[in-house]
Amino acid sequence: MFATFRLLFVYLVLGVPAGLIGIAWTVLRKDFRTMYGWGMKITALGPRAAGARVRVEGAENVLPGVNYIFLSNHVSNLDAPLLLPSIPGMTSVFIKRELMKIPFLATAMRMGKYVPVSRGSSREDAQRSVDAAADALHSGLHMTVFPEGTRSPDGRLLPFKKGAFFLAEQTGAPVIPVVITGTERMMPKGSQRITPGEAYIRFLPAIRPQDATSREDLMERVRAAMETELERRRALEK
Repeated sequence: MFATFRLLFVYLVLGVPAGLIGIAWTVLRKDFRTMYGWGMKITALGPRAAGARVRVEGAENVLPGVNYIFLSNHVSNLDAPLLLPSIPGMTSVFIKRELMKIPFLATAMRMGKYVPVSRGSSREDAQRSVDAAADALHSGLHMTVFPEGTRSPDGRLLPFKKGAFFLAEQTGAPVIPVVITGTERMMPKGSQRITPGEAYIRFLPAIRPQDATSREDLMERVRAAMETELERRRALEK
């Protein structure tokens, strides 16, 4: 558990003061980029302090000046702290609505146009979340989504939620499938213990919603790309 305590120590000792200063800076300067930069550096430092290393490939698939929807598989609580700082530019993200109840953190997430979602929400709530995510994209942010909605217990892809694909259809933003492996060994679902190791993140080639025949076809293309990469990674790790 010592590795986990190191991660928490970094987030508490650095994250809380940076958040307080960053919120004030953002309000006074009307500039969220500074706080975002601090936040991502601290977010990345936490896992590093716990012994988690990350190798990123496929960054050439993320073209500058384009706002993307990043869709990633989800196997560990380490996924977001490793993935978000690895994304070029600035990204919003779908988050659990309960996180918006945490003081200061909720303020920072609202400034960053993070989009709260609830499990089992009504169609109207889901549409509001999609509209908020579209607003984030139009403001110049990327959008990052874990379309499974929860962590996979065995690394296999779970069924996808449809919200991200409604978003792609509504905005026309290209989708970049993302595959994360290794985090399931460092911090498996149901465990609070972090085991030092290396994670692998790969950004796959973008898929344009305009090239899909339907929302379902787009979903199948994204899933097929992610499954192919996951199978390749499993073969390499044998």
